Amino acid sequence: MEMLVMPPTAFAPARPRPLTDIEFCAWVGQALPGDRLEYHRGFLGIDSAPVVSTLPEPDRRRLAALGDAAFRAFEAGLVHLAQLRLGPDRFAYLAIARGRPRNAPVPFARLLAEAA
Repeated sequence: MEMLVMPPTAFAPARPRPLTDIEFCAWVGQALPGDRLEYHRGFLGIDSAPVVSTLPEPDRRRLAALGDAAFRAFEAGLVHLAQLRLGPDRFAYLAIARGRPRNAPVPFARLLAEAA
């Protein structure tokens, strides 16, 4: 019996649909300290800017809301934000969950209310 061995690059995983700001907030609410989430791959500053983005307008708005949600979670002390350089003008944007103080929980509703 012969086996056919294919190189690891023969199959590309299916790309999941883009993450929304609500899904990001839900992840923050259930993430354990040290959990990581890649919430965007590209160049967030350009991809979410109205004048220079090449994304369709609904996708650009979704990405801008996602970036805002990530920054609000950072300001609330819920996540660390990091970038991993993948190449020229291409980054993986990561949110890394932080431990929460036991006496000061941040309600999920507050994260959503600050967006409005």
